Amino acid sequence: MSQDSPLALLDQLIQQQPDEDERPSKSQLKREMHALQALGEAIIAMTPAERARFPLSDDMLAAVEETSRVRSHEGRRRHMQYVGKVMRREDLEAIKAVYDEIEQEKLRRDHAFHRLESWRDRLLDEGDAAVEAFIADYPEVDRQALRQLIRNAQREREKDKPPASARKLFKLIRDTAGL
Repeated sequence: MSQDSPLALLDQLIQQQPDEDERPSKSQLKREMHALQALGEAIIAMTPAERARFPLSDDMLAAVEETSRVRSHEGRRRHMQYVGKVMRREDLEAIKAVYDEIEQEKLRRDHAFHRLESWRDRLLDEGDAAVEAFIADYPEVDRQALRQLIRNAQREREKDKPPASARKLFKLIRDTAGL
């Protein structure tokens, strides 16, 4: 199967307009089948809350639910082919819109997570200057707990101990930022 992401494969499927005069080649049909199968696998791998956002037919929902009951390797492979077959009847443009939205949400969460990590690293590396900047951005933070966790994390770092206080500091930063 191709190494492209399900989103890229879905884009290719939507953009390909079959000519009225020509039948698609056998290779083209296989590529489309693999793309739909990969998209089905991506949808199955999502959380139930994410999956519920997709405009899926009853047949597709039943196929997704059935996936958890298939245990054998060969049975799962055949079931994924069936999922690809059912995907042919779905509204691919609506599915693509929801898939794009979910991917954008994941990217935003990842960026927010990285910003919080950089705050933690900055607080540990720069000390009081970074603490004042953090307090200016987040005035509702518990200053005493923040400073104590920074001191503890710096001590742990110096003694090459596990970063328990750094994790607690990150949790405090995350809770303060509301993520």
